[in-house]
Amino acid sequence: MKLFRSRSCRVIQDSSVSAAAAAAAVVGVGNGGSWENIPLELLREVLVRLEAQEGSWPKRKNVVACAGVCKGWREIIKEVVRTPEISGLLTFPISVKQPGPRESLLKCFIKRDRSSNTYRLYLSLNDSLAEDGKFLLAARKCRRPTCTDHIISLHADDTSKGSSTYIGKLRSNFIGTKFIIYDGLPPCTAATMTKNLSPKSVGSKQVSPRVPAGSYPVAHISYELNVLGSRGPRRMQCTMDAIPGSAVKPGGVAPTQTEFPLSNIDSFPALPFFRSKSLRAEKTVSGPLAGQVDGSLMLKNKAPRWHEQLQCWCLNFNGRVTVASVKNFQLVASSVGGQAGPQHDKVILQFGKVGKDMFTMDYRYPISAFQAFAICLSSFDTKIACE
Repeated sequence: MKLFRSRSCRVIQDSSVSAAAAAAAVVGVGNGGSWENIPLELLREVLVRLEAQEGSWPKRKNVVACAGVCKGWREIIKEVVRTPEISGLLTFPISVKQPGPRESLLKCFIKRDRSSNTYRLYLSLNDSLAEDGKFLLAARKCRRPTCTDHIISLHADDTSKGSSTYIGKLRSNFIGTKFIIYDGLPPCTAATMTKNLSPKSVGSKQVSPRVPAGSYPVAHISYELNVLGSRGPRRMQCTMDAIPGSAVKPGGVAPTQTEFPLSNIDSFPALPFFRSKSLRAEKTVSGPLAGQVDGSLMLKNKAPRWHEQLQCWCLNFNGRVTVASVKNFQLVASSVGGQAGPQHDKVILQFGKVGKDMFTMDYRYPISAFQAFAICLSSFDTKIACE
């Protein structure tokens, strides 16, 4: 069997061998068979059957490994594996940047580490609230004189500024009431880039001119003053600049990234992380947020109901939240002009506490895991003016 020689070859070589063995098991081919001479039609049938058979993690790692065997296998796997919108599955790293399923919530959970100011997002593998999971994203909180940043990475232990797995960040104002979500790569729509630099060195790594160096604002989050004080729920709204409001309507479409600029995530160039003094967006964060961007999707938190017997505000999380917390919320699409339809009652993102440092996060179309994670991170910050 021939392996595609690239920088990622040494990483995927062992997995590729096991993937080939798994593919062979699907059709009963022995390990002594010659895979390099297999007819393309038969190979495609093998990979299609493997993809259908390995429908959940951790078995789904064989599907990922097959994509690393060679270029031919990778192209077939890319055709076979469907986006989370259709399949409800997260397979490749790019899946965290693609909208979730339309018909159901994709169940995830977040673990908080107070000692290191880090947060990790996992895909739930069973019906338990927060036990077994497949790692998806990590974030590290960085306090600055005038704001707070959460650096989001594809790597569990590497959330440094110049990491090659950096994919975006969440930035708040000083009092933690207004946030901007930045994508490290340009979104599919014409979101404005806050700053663009010519290729230059960042630390010890060279920025590739193939990947635009900058931070692209893709969403704005605003927490409003809570007139009830700490006893009442928070009020929040999110303007998803990169998603059209029509995406929540029947037949609506949200932008979907199909791949990262480079073929292998481990060969990403370092993306620069701009300090606050170099960002014009600082003024935007600290000042009042503008109203809904023309045509952009607006999300608002679902209003809870007061429970007389329990003497608390309640939302129906369908068993996914077990601990009362001011951080808990559900987001639905905000109707424009008071014209509410069935799509405005559907929960797009819900977040809630299940333990001291454990939280569930469930999301659906038209937002991605990356966007949902960033929105949930904003809930962790102390809201001086809201509580």
